[in-house]
Amino acid sequence: MKTRRVSLDRIASSTRNAALGREVLVGEEIVCSEGYVLAVKILFDKAVYNQVEGVDGRMIPLRKGDVLAGVLGSRRALRGYAGRVPERIAPGDVVNVLNLGGVLGECTAANPDLGRPFDAQVLGAVLDFPRIGHRVGVPAHIRKGAIPAAEKLECGTPLILVAGTCMNSGKTVAASEIIRGLSRAGLKVGAVKLTGVSLRRDTLSMEDAGAALALSFTDAGVVSTREEDVLPAARGLLNHLEREAKPDVIVAELGDGILGEYGVQVLLEDEGIRRLRAA
Repeated sequence: MKTRRVSLDRIASSTRNAALGREVLVGEEIVCSEGYVLAVKILFDKAVYNQVEGVDGRMIPLRKGDVLAGVLGSRRALRGYAGRVPERIAPGDVVNVLNLGGVLGECTAANPDLGRPFDAQVLGAVLDFPRIGHRVGVPAHIRKGAIPAAEKLECGTPLILVAGTCMNSGKTVAASEIIRGLSRAGLKVGAVKLTGVSLRRDTLSMEDAGAALALSFTDAGVVSTREEDVLPAARGLLNHLEREAKPDVIVAELGDGILGEYGVQVLLEDEGIRRLRAA
């Protein structure tokens, strides 16, 4: 596999598990599946929705010519861009930046208020070298170092779920205020975002409100939640949160709407989750 060295100008928060440096090696063989990390070059400037969230949570402008590391993924958004992972991708192809977290894919529907999404030319698959001293890289994926999914919910901490009708309906604000109130009352609060599309902003807001530890599905190696995988990831996150933070209570935000496509209903109907809600 041919490789070349690339210098990254922007490293999106969706890649955080991959722990990328500014200098990376990219290869020509691209796996067209959610979670794989690509290096792309931004092809034009925009006046709105023109930033990307860095791994530290800061919003950074994207400009024509910037080389960005992002993650392949899908998005089903009512008020943003919707998109999917293309069936085939090769270096030189053009993909779109679908959200502020740096999720990359083929845009299938756009919001006119945000303008067209960034076009980005694919430079290659960012390579990971999991074996020290090994010169053959493998395509980097955000499941590296991720919190493992779980078939059994072992967490017994009382759970408060915050859900809403759609995106941008105030769920993160509500969750953060609940966390703030519980923390001021002397409780140790854990926080987690269980559904949605990769973006650190909401969990950082929960940390700012006083959460001892705030996680999201991206920490479990998931770019965009869906019905078939949301429950094992949620179980793994809740188990990890209880084990690591030992909170008195957990506040969980369910991104998107109850009737959306991110698996919110699956979580609300799960018997184990219901048991924690009633604790």
